[in-house]
Amino acid sequence: MQTEKITDTIKIAVIGLGYVGLPLARLFSKKFRTIGFDKNSVRVDSIMAGHDSTMEVDDRLLQDAISSHGLTCTADIEDIRDCNFYVVAVPTPVDINHNPDLSPLEEASRTVGKVIGKGDIVVYESTVYPGVTEEECIPVIEKVSGLKLNADFYAGYSPERVNPGDKQHTVENIRKITSGSTPETAELIDKVYNEVLEGGTYKASSIKVAEAAKVIENSQRDINIAFVNELSKIFTLMGIDTLEVLEAAATKWNFIKMNPGLVGGHCISVDPYYLAQCAQRHGYNPEIILAGRRVNDSMGAYVANQTIKLMLKKGIQVLKSKVIIMGFTFKENCPDVRNTKIIDIYKALQEYNVDITVYDPWANRDTVKKVYGIDITDELPHGKFDAAIVAVAHGQFRRHEVDMDALLNPVHVIYDVKGILPRGIVDGRL
Repeated sequence: MQTEKITDTIKIAVIGLGYVGLPLARLFSKKFRTIGFDKNSVRVDSIMAGHDSTMEVDDRLLQDAISSHGLTCTADIEDIRDCNFYVVAVPTPVDINHNPDLSPLEEASRTVGKVIGKGDIVVYESTVYPGVTEEECIPVIEKVSGLKLNADFYAGYSPERVNPGDKQHTVENIRKITSGSTPETAELIDKVYNEVLEGGTYKASSIKVAEAAKVIENSQRDINIAFVNELSKIFTLMGIDTLEVLEAAATKWNFIKMNPGLVGGHCISVDPYYLAQCAQRHGYNPEIILAGRRVNDSMGAYVANQTIKLMLKKGIQVLKSKVIIMGFTFKENCPDVRNTKIIDIYKALQEYNVDITVYDPWANRDTVKKVYGIDITDELPHGKFDAAIVAVAHGQFRRHEVDMDALLNPVHVIYDVKGILPRGIVDGRL
């Protein structure tokens, strides 16, 4: 007797169609019947028209997924009621006090609770601290659905590893962690993901282990970057070029090379707060984790202050001077402005009463205005500036497509945050 294939029995609903959810839904649709759900109907309409505004999924791939693989996206909860494998991929931000904001997860869990049936599986991809899936999310599903975990439905956790703008480490070819609420569930979830992943999986022993693994990935990077940011401050005072020091140190076989910079975005600047909160709940006050956060959160103001100091040294009148910030997204070559630390540079410069222009060919002006309340331009402005802060390593800036001589006054300051310009033309860099 021929057994049914897993691709025939599983119907997937991906809850949340942002930077994580849409690439995942597109990938699942290659092998499984897949529906993407998002409460934002404008976002859904744009996707179904074949365009991803986040630029994570190439429009041609998206259109092929819709036309050839039957990918459907909806804002109507009834359209996902007959699914039996729910994947939650919603944001997990922090609030103004850096406390984890689980409200998007709770709302997504209520959505799942309204449609989940007996025997169904729900898998969370959102970054959380250990215990959130089983202690915060599952109780919401149980309350709304009236079903019980591991008796009526099952759960798993498979943390996202999306790197916005990275076209090399995409969801297809990275190795993914999987886990389940029972051994049998873990095995099934692992098989589902392996149907579409080229990089394979690592099956963790429990949901909590998978959650913990995710939250320390970016916390480790945050701490390492904080270390080199602190080195940058020290070496600047000593008149030593930090990047040259790092190049020299990197000649040792076991040196971990990382460059100084601004740490923003949806993961590295957020995950440590989730880990810290978890530690504090268990009676431990994390020192290194929060110290790293303090250092990295200070870097935007540091860049602004260093720029002003360099202007004063050159005799440039700071009051009402014209400064251009080149780049606003949290990283290069993507439109993602979530938790960008460029806003810290902007706010620190405002304290000096300078005339600030923000130029970014990648960022969406309307999004920046809505989220941060400032106006930016995606077209290179005309006129002369007293200082330029090259804050993001967009390809246009790396390729030197901006004529700095035409952009700046004869006496000027260039501060190169990412170290992408020739050393001879910059006045300062991290």
